Amino acid sequence: MKFSPYIIELLKHKSGCDIRLSADCEWLVCDIESVTGEHIGVNTMKRLLGFIDDERTPRVTTLDVVARYLGFDCWDALRLVDANYSNSAFDKRDECLVSQLSEGQKLCITYPPDRNLTIEYHGNNKFLVTESHNSKLLAGDELTLTHIVRGYPLLISEVVRNGEKLGSFSAGKSQGIDFKLL
Repeated sequence: MKFSPYIIELLKHKSGCDIRLSADCEWLVCDIESVTGEHIGVNTMKRLLGFIDDERTPRVTTLDVVARYLGFDCWDALRLVDANYSNSAFDKRDECLVSQLSEGQKLCITYPPDRNLTIEYHGNNKFLVTESHNSKLLAGDELTLTHIVRGYPLLISEVVRNGEKLGSFSAGKSQGIDFKLL
């Protein structure tokens, strides 16, 4: 079994590593262990990422560790989201490219069950959360992201709160997000 391109992209995003070389798998398994407290073998990760050609089916417990690392409850939850993104199709996504925003422009982002964020663009892919309702993100948090796509999870590559880097963050994983320019 090999991970889908979507899961590989999630791993790259979460780890901050391009995962282009077999040696990158060692770094990735160390990061997974530091985040989850659980170990995955380097060769297992190499198989899952396609560096070793082997069709063995990994243990569900191994897949659960990867899912938890990516912020999902279990492998089945990740697999369900993956199935929604991995089906082949051309689509016209309704997206907001950050590069096309003007500094000071605000966006309202909503996602289930009743979460609302208002973020303000500050240039160079940086945003400031100006309002937050029922979200783990707080007013004053600084965000780094490159695009926002309606119906897909919001993937934030970095959150900084009071000068402290908290890492990456994703919102709306189950049903995606909605947004509007203010």
